[in-house]
Parts: sequence; structure tokens; C-alpha cells
Amino acid sequence: MKVGYARVSTDDQKLDLQINALQRDGCEKVFSDVVSGSKAARKGLEECLEYLRKGDVLIVWKLDRLGRSLKHLIETVSDLTSREIGFKSLQENIDTTTSGGRLVFHIFGSLAEFEREIIRERTKAGLTAARARGRLGGRPRKLSEKKAKMALELHSTKQYSIQELCKTFRISKSTLYRELHRKNGNSELINKN
Repeated sequence: MKVGYARVSTDDQKLDLQINALQRDGCEKVFSDVVSGSKAARKGLEECLEYLRKGDVLIVWKLDRLGRSLKHLIETVSDLTSREIGFKSLQENIDTTTSGGRLVFHIFGSLAEFEREIIRERTKAGLTAARARGRLGGRPRKLSEKKAKMALELHSTKQYSIQELCKTFRISKSTLYRELHRKNGNSELINKN
């Protein structure tokens, strides 16, 4: 069975063009949404994906009607493939029920993976360069050096409980223990009063 999915971003836009094209291609049932493509929650798409069965073909007018991003598009089509459901995009002339269509879609997938690798490499290189300039990556510390030293000194007096110190410095227990560990090593952590 051919099942269609149509989407427009705003109420000002009309679904007619997409629905007509899907019906001309033989879609017996068409699901639709009027919602921005960037939105994760799309009721019509969710219902459509749930409706599809083994041997069906999901047809869209254009690729960007289905996926929020290339990654989302590839994940969705991969899920369809694992369920033995075909996918077809009318405007891009991609049909995963054919060997040529599967090849084109695998190329898309490879390009997306390549893009993720490039981003990962750039991020790693940027962090390395920042460290070389004396900057550290990651989240900023919850306690300044001065406050960490103060917390350590108060803890060493044994007059204040861990809970009291956490409340005073407005930090979690794990943050306090991390600072204690950083300053004193594991031996200081044995006495968790």
C-alpha cells in the first residue's frame, strides 16, 4: 500500500499541491501536518509511521517535508527500511524500493556521517588549540578557587557537616566531594560526615 505524508509550516500555506501529487502517484491514504519542520512533535507524522506495515511505501512530495534535518531524515528512512517499508520522494526522484534509490540514499547517509566526523574533528582541534593557549574546555567550575579553599578549610575543622557546607556554598554533594578530592585525594573522602 502506498501511504503519503504532506506537511506545510503555517496555516497560510496549503497542502493541496502535495496531496494532489501524492494521490496521483497512487497513495491510498495521506497523513498531514501544519507545523514547522523543526518541531519534533508532529502528530500526523507519528500517526503515519505507526500506520505503516511491512511492504508499504511511504511517499512524500519532497525530502524536507519529512525530516527536520538530514540526520533525522536518515534515521527515519533507516527505521522504515528495518521494518521492510519503502520510501519515495517525488521531487528528488528517490525510491528506496529500487537499487538506484537505495544507492542515492546511502550516499546521503555517508555524507551526513562525513559531516558529523568533520564537526567532531574541528571541535577536537579547537579544544586542543584552546588548551595550548591556557584555556580549558568544559563547563565552568561551580566553586571559585577561593570558595573551594574555604570549603576545604571548613570541612577540615569537622565543625560542619557535608549538608551544611553544601547549603552554605549552594552546591551539590558531588560538587563538594569533587573539590575535596581534587585538593586532598581520596583519603579526605573517607570521613563523609
